Amino acid sequence: MSTALADPASLDLMFPQEFISPEVSAQLPSDLQMRPLASTDYKRGHLDVLSVLSIVNDLGEAAWVNQFHAMRANPRAYFSIVILDKASDKIVGVGTVFIERKFLRGLGSVGHIEDIAVDKSQQGKKLGLRIIQALTHISESSGCYKTILNCSDTNIPFYQKCGYVKKENEMAKYAPERVQNVPKL
Repeated sequence: MSTALADPASLDLMFPQEFISPEVSAQLPSDLQMRPLASTDYKRGHLDVLSVLSIVNDLGEAAWVNQFHAMRANPRAYFSIVILDKASDKIVGVGTVFIERKFLRGLGSVGHIEDIAVDKSQQGKKLGLRIIQALTHISESSGCYKTILNCSDTNIPFYQKCGYVKKENEMAKYAPERVQNVPKL
């Protein structure tokens, strides 16, 4: 392993390492490291881990890096974290919280947790719990009056163990499929 790659201080990170709870990080096994997403994490298998969750269209490293920079350009809005296997320098867990500013609740904010995924070889080691704890900490430290997430019915017991409660319902309307070359807004 190259320690320079795994050392957060040497990486181009989405946000400062200090935003991640040291108490949560300390609960990880010693061979794993939690840190913000880095601009070089495409090569560490970020999309491979996300593919555990859903269909991932890999548009290439340049497109991934552009998306990373677009998200980072909104400071205090996007917080993507990874868990890294130190020995292989590969990502084994991921998650994101984004902060929505509101006009409600005295101009409050809400944290939205998204895209929680753990590599199949690492499941059952409480990495998902640690990701949720770290993202909840970021949300609460950012002043959010609540942190929410959507999940399937089968994942409700897991999120309840993380301290979340079932509340209300989710609705979705998916956009029709488009030609891939249509420019995005």
